Amino acid sequence: MKTLALLLDDLRYDYVLEGIEGTPFAGGFYYGKIKFPPEYPYKPPGITMITPNGRFMTQKKICLSMSDFHPESWNPMWSVSSILTGLLSFMTDNTPTTGSVNTTAAEKRHLAKDSLAFNCKNTAFKKLFPEYVEKHKQEQHARQLVSEQVSAQVPQEDKCRLKLEKLGDSSVEDAKGVDTRKDARRNRKQPFPTWMMLLLVSIFGVVMALPLLQL
Repeated sequence: MKTLALLLDDLRYDYVLEGIEGTPFAGGFYYGKIKFPPEYPYKPPGITMITPNGRFMTQKKICLSMSDFHPESWNPMWSVSSILTGLLSFMTDNTPTTGSVNTTAAEKRHLAKDSLAFNCKNTAFKKLFPEYVEKHKQEQHARQLVSEQVSAQVPQEDKCRLKLEKLGDSSVEDAKGVDTRKDARRNRKQPFPTWMMLLLVSIFGVVMALPLLQL
């Protein structure tokens, strides 16, 4: 678990929460804001999240025991770090609250995967958290390298497939040639039909007997 917050002025922090491993939020980077009232630390802050996450509405205040929805439970001793830790813990819970949404684990994982790319489109995020912008660039570069390697392998696989197909065709043609030669030898080895021999002998006998019949 990692949280990062930057003080923009006396009343506002911008933060990034990294999703907890073993949850649908793992690998996600969630950007949001904490706005304190002028009476802070005696009154609680308002908390919002900007990154789509599948747990809370974006750009809407989140109802927590340590937010301005419950000033009666606010403890002036709670620091920004305590607030973010509580927010991250509540994020993994499914208890409905004002500002929460209901999504599947698969939807949360999908949003977590796309979270950094979404954040890097935000001008304020890019200015405040350059280390995450650099991380996104490195991930993009790594994906591009993998894509190029896959693209380079595809032609090689196609060539191998064509070679196998040609070998297969040659094997079939060779097998057909062998069968044809076997059939030819089989036909040559077949003996002269007996009935044909008898027919020829009979015809020869009739021809020889014709001169005698004329006498």
